[in-house]
This record gives sequence, C-alpha cells and structure tokens, in this order.
Amino acid sequence: MSRKGRRRNLLVRASCVALVVAIGVPVLLVLPWRWLEPPNSAFMMQSQADGTQFDQQWVPWESISTHLPLAVVAAEDQKFPEHRGFDTESIRSALEEGGSKGRGASTITQQVVKNLYLWPGRSWTRKGLEAYFTLFVEALWPKRRILEVYLNVAEFGPGVFGAEAAAQSFFGKPASMLSEREAALLAAVLPSPKRMSARKPSPYVEERAEWILRQMWQLGGPSYLEAM
Repeated sequence: MSRKGRRRNLLVRASCVALVVAIGVPVLLVLPWRWLEPPNSAFMMQSQADGTQFDQQWVPWESISTHLPLAVVAAEDQKFPEHRGFDTESIRSALEEGGSKGRGASTITQQVVKNLYLWPGRSWTRKGLEAYFTLFVEALWPKRRILEVYLNVAEFGPGVFGAEAAAQSFFGKPASMLSEREAALLAAVLPSPKRMSARKPSPYVEERAEWILRQMWQLGGPSYLEAM
C-alpha cells in the first residue's frame, strides 16, 4: 500500500475512534441516570471543595408537591414540555439584547447538564459542552425524568440542594407538603440562591414569587405538566 493510502487509512481509523468517543462517552455519562439516582453533582462537589457543607436528600417525583415542578417551569422555562433542550426564541432574544442578566436563555435541561457535569462560568468551552450534553439528555431521558433530576440537584440556598432539603430547611416540612406559595418562593430564588432567601424573602423575592404564582395559574395549574 502506498504512503498516501496508509495515511488515508489512519485518518479514517482516527475519525472512527473520535466518533465512537464523542458519542460513547456522553451516553455512558448520561444514560445510567435515566433510572439511577445521581450520587452527587458537579456543583455539590464544588461546594464541598469550597469548604461548604451541603445538604441534599433525593426524593422521587411522587414525593414532591405538584406545585413545585409547575413553579419551577413557570419561573425558569415555560416551554419545557415542548422544546428539545433549547429555547430558540429566547436564545435569539438574548443575542439581540447582547446577553441578558441571570438565567438568560438557558432551559431546565441545560441547567440539569450544568449542575450535574459542568462548572460555573460563561466560557465558550463550557457553553459548548453544555449544548452537546443537552442533546444527549433530551434524547435519552423522558421530560419528567429531566425535571425530577433538576428538582433534586438544583441549589435553593447556600449548600441546600434539592427540593427535600430546601423544604425541610426553609419550611420545616417534606417536599410533598409544599404549598403553592412555598413552591413559588423556592422557584423565585433559583437565579441566585446564594443571595436570595426563601426563608426570609426580600421584597424582590416576594414580588417575583407573586409573578410566578400568576404564571402557574395562567399555565393551567399542575395539569400543564401531566402530558409529560
């Protein structure tokens, strides 16, 4: 075989290996959590590395008040049941405005990816990985599972991760007993859980919680998520 032919074969083999790695690694990292409880998240590990003790107790979907997933969707990603991981309209708006403060155009699926696998920040590398893993999460998990994982790994206060720890820490009750208003308060602090408090809400958090409650009613209540 000529040198040119050997070079071409090497290139083909390298491309095949790269393709297997590019698909196989994300599948191995994503697929198990469709059924299993993730042992921790990148943000929990970061909290621990910073010397902050964290509290997190996994609870299944059935043990979370129906008000909380609706409040989170109303606050963070109202098109969650419909999109495939990306809210293109919000992305376009954010780009036109030169980037927005807070969550911007991130969907709940993207937030799950960031919490589980990535690190805080806005670098293009992190954004690229976030987008890539989002495709796999949307392809391999049903919508309800994505939201269930999010509700168990999202940070609701300094070192307080997940719905159960938040409900117990801030309201002295299990996540299954959260009221509409309590769910709205928890959703209201998600953009900045280290600065905002659901236990002692500021006027801004109270106002945001009231807006979230109105959005929950306009979406049609918990039935909005029943089709997932």
